[in-house]
Amino acid sequence: MISGSSIFGQVLSLIDRTEFDKIVRKHGGDYRAKGFRCQDLLGAMLFCQIGQASSLSEISCGLNGAGKKLRHLGIKKAPGKSTLSYANAHRPWKIFEELFYTLHNRLSGQFRGKKPFRFKAKLFSLDGTVIDLCGSMFDWCHYQRTKGAVKVHLALDHDGNLPAFACITDAKHSEKAVAKRIPLPSGSIVAIDRGYWDFGLFRQWTDQGIFFVTRPRGGFSYDILEERDIPSRSNVVFDRVIQSKGQATRRAGLGKTRLVGVQTDKGVMEFLTNNMKLSAQTIGQIYKQRWQIENFFKTLKQNLRIKHFVGTSANALKIQIWTALIAVLLLKYLKDRAKLTWSLSNLVAMLRWNLLKYTDLWEWLDNPGSNPASPPGYTQGYLPGMGLGQQRRATVISDS
Repeated sequence: MISGSSIFGQVLSLIDRTEFDKIVRKHGGDYRAKGFRCQDLLGAMLFCQIGQASSLSEISCGLNGAGKKLRHLGIKKAPGKSTLSYANAHRPWKIFEELFYTLHNRLSGQFRGKKPFRFKAKLFSLDGTVIDLCGSMFDWCHYQRTKGAVKVHLALDHDGNLPAFACITDAKHSEKAVAKRIPLPSGSIVAIDRGYWDFGLFRQWTDQGIFFVTRPRGGFSYDILEERDIPSRSNVVFDRVIQSKGQATRRAGLGKTRLVGVQTDKGVMEFLTNNMKLSAQTIGQIYKQRWQIENFFKTLKQNLRIKHFVGTSANALKIQIWTALIAVLLLKYLKDRAKLTWSLSNLVAMLRWNLLKYTDLWEWLDNPGSNPASPPGYTQGYLPGMGLGQQRRATVISDS
């Protein structure tokens, strides 16, 4: 099958342009735009992410090298560095945030991966990662005396390990404050580390029908109300219904909770939860799944552009981070739909070298080693000295 568009053009086609245009109009993104639209900026920044461009110059030169193939990407003309810089600084970053959530809502239900547990409840992990910045260049986000930094807060949906919520703040912003604003669905389970230890947050989630699993902090005191039976031949050491003690607990009004002890290679690990129904062993396995969000941050930083930024304004930085998260959704969707088992790092590396090739995306995903198809519309030149009878026409890649 010969595709009428490049691989990159087919990846971009996964984003509904009608939906994106509605978002742009809502935020006035193209108001007084002179030729370079938000649609062009989206394509350029996704080229930055998937094509691993590290500067405005690389984005501009990379797109310029595509020549007239840009029309398949919906970009009329390759932007110059100054055009890209101005667009990153002035186009509302909220456009890309809303596009992320719109794309997530549309693609998340199409993932075919297996759930990590049998229970029907949605499982999330919450965490944040700090991205260090140069204090003199990013003077709007001072973190230490000579350093700047921002923090990316994330809720990871374990059905497909997809980012379901993200928030970008200064590095000093509390994770607990962000957690209180995350719209988790009732009945869901959230795995968190000690950084979210807050009885007020636990009470809020309990009132909303949300279950949490976390590690207790040192010095945590409680009264044992009940010792529950533990299964034989398991690594469960104890399973207790407790009532937390202390002034903070009384102020929050947190009721009975559950403390589970599980034997691991590093000793007995304790987990606090408000879920009274799941087995003690499952509670321990839920917290173990929290490591997936650490792996996600590692993958994000290693394979996409969120450590080196092409703009220094707050708006440019947020656009780049949101387009990185959009790229992750697209890449994970491709990985999920492919018959070939890809690692995300290999997929990014192979896409980087094949972005502007004309071949069917889905066939390429299943067999990346096959010869790419060639688009029609160009005639092979003749070698000097060839007779008319020897001259043959062939279709080759063209810039038309």
